[in-house]
Amino acid sequence: MNPVVVTGVSSGIGWGTAKVLTGRGVRVFGSVRRRADAERLQAELGALFTPLVFDVTDEEAVRRAALQVREVLGGEKLGGLVNNAGASITAPLSEQPIAEFRRQLDINLTGPVIVTQAFLPLLGTDRTLSGPPGRVVNVSSIGARLTPPFLGAYVASKAGLEGLSASLRRELTPYGIKVVIVAPGSVATPIWDKAGPDVDRWAKHPVYGAAVQNFAGSMVRGGRAGYTPEQLGEAIWTALSVSSPALRYAPGPESLLTRLMLRVLPAQLLDRVMARQLGLTRL
Repeated sequence: MNPVVVTGVSSGIGWGTAKVLTGRGVRVFGSVRRRADAERLQAELGALFTPLVFDVTDEEAVRRAALQVREVLGGEKLGGLVNNAGASITAPLSEQPIAEFRRQLDINLTGPVIVTQAFLPLLGTDRTLSGPPGRVVNVSSIGARLTPPFLGAYVASKAGLEGLSASLRRELTPYGIKVVIVAPGSVATPIWDKAGPDVDRWAKHPVYGAAVQNFAGSMVRGGRAGYTPEQLGEAIWTALSVSSPALRYAPGPESLLTRLMLRVLPAQLLDRVMARQLGLTRL
């Protein structure tokens, strides 16, 4: 496979993907925001890994990284782009600061558009490059369809990413560039363990305090019992490498159960189940 760009490789799914791909002999260009992470990963993953230092919301930095990759490829196309970089902020939508809401969408939804636009020429919209067309893999989440409370901004960004992916997939038909969604369930990644400060600020809220704490606890427990980053890396490898990929992969220990819940349970009943589990009682 031709080289692949993966965003957000400092930890979690991005790190697992970079590890799996380099282990299979694929050259990986991986994005991080800090130079220290670039040096750490370079030492850890070896010669097949090349760090790219940029924030996915920084258009100019992303463009510079794309030029850097183009120079290394020397006229060849990229094999794939994995839009993985993301963040999660826990907050009730009714009181979340708008600047924070915008920032969440900027990272998780606008960021993938910025990165995709920069790297699409290398994936095959530049017809002067040689090699087969590459592939875009957008990392979504089980939350895009399960839509839990207190993650409204995150859910909006991931649901938006899925809609965006479908539209982009159809637009790229003339170039033969496939667009695949990977929407993991529970994953053993630091993203949920980092939620402490977000959760603590709501601890004394008269309505949501206990429910936010219960929600955060369930997310951390689910994450720790979830798939490893390397298992998600294998799913992304499949999305990148099989000749006829599915439009959407949903790896995770609870994926089948969740699909059945969403298909069988009426939305109102699912609302009541979540409310009971979290302690969201009627005032």
